[in-house]
Amino acid sequence: MGVLTALAILAGLIVVHEAGHFFAATWQGIRVSGFSIGFGPALLQRQRRGVQFALRAIPLGGYVAFPDDEEDSEIPSDDPDLLRNRPLPQRALVIAAGVIANLLLAWAVLLGQGLLVGVPAGFSATPGVLVAAVQPGQPAAASGLMAGDRILSLGGVAVGGGSKAVVDLVADIQGAPERSLQIQAERNGETLSLRLTPSDRDGLGRIGAQLQPNGSEVFRPAKGPLELLGQTNRVFVQLIRRTVDGFVALVTHFGETAPQVSGPVKIVEMGASLARQGGGSLFVFAALISINLAVLNALPLPLLDGGQFALLLLEGLRGKPLPDRLQMAFMQSGFLLLVGLSVVLIVKDTSQLSVVQQLLGR
Repeated sequence: MGVLTALAILAGLIVVHEAGHFFAATWQGIRVSGFSIGFGPALLQRQRRGVQFALRAIPLGGYVAFPDDEEDSEIPSDDPDLLRNRPLPQRALVIAAGVIANLLLAWAVLLGQGLLVGVPAGFSATPGVLVAAVQPGQPAAASGLMAGDRILSLGGVAVGGGSKAVVDLVADIQGAPERSLQIQAERNGETLSLRLTPSDRDGLGRIGAQLQPNGSEVFRPAKGPLELLGQTNRVFVQLIRRTVDGFVALVTHFGETAPQVSGPVKIVEMGASLARQGGGSLFVFAALISINLAVLNALPLPLLDGGQFALLLLEGLRGKPLPDRLQMAFMQSGFLLLVGLSVVLIVKDTSQLSVVQQLLGR
């Protein structure tokens, strides 16, 4: 059920993104020929008011199709309702609408969390530190630690609870580069004894794992609309900043951050885990993924909304579109990059699933 919930959230976010493009176009009277979720062969399709709605076999996104891109279209090339014949501001709105839709959805989800679950009122901590994520090829993974494990003790000393336990554990690890540490961890009710040797990075011990307090957040009803809106806006801005910082770090420190990049398999696994936990975690997960989709699509890369926007900006500066062959080369390179990256991430994330690790005897 958790996996189905995570898949439903991802599908919903994609639908909202593409619906942003679709409604921005139809609201302005721009012709639209197709609305697809996924790529490849159509599994389900329906024609309505001249638009072909389809659910396709490869669930890696979606797209809105325009007659402008169809060679066999019966619509005259000088039709004023074709996207390419509309003024730049109208076309820019259509391109930006997907990003705007995902941002609005993220804000609405956080507002819904405040209405249905409440606003944060503290943290109910239990002993131990939770391993939220493990980077492949790093000391934590080499020791046998996996995401979801709860670290109980380090060097025979019990680990406390709450944020202070995380700070203390990180300090102990940073102070022990290249030293073998004995840790005890709990996994699915079983206690494991593992050896962990932090790597030495600029004199500090690093293990390549994301640690967080073990426990659950406590919520209470908002005192009024102002507190509810204030909390929603604060969390919304925080998630946007974290997301942007993550993409900046990927560019500026690619070697360190690239192993942390996750694809759809890992995202679904994380969503399924949060769905089983219940509470407000799933709301934040949906909002965070929606913001990530918005920021990712805003990047000036081929096939993404930001790439289309960059072409539109160049057209505005030149006073005319770039030659078709350059636009085609730009888009084709983006398609190969997107497919290649998707395949790599799916294979990487699948190989790290606990059930796959068990089958491989790791």
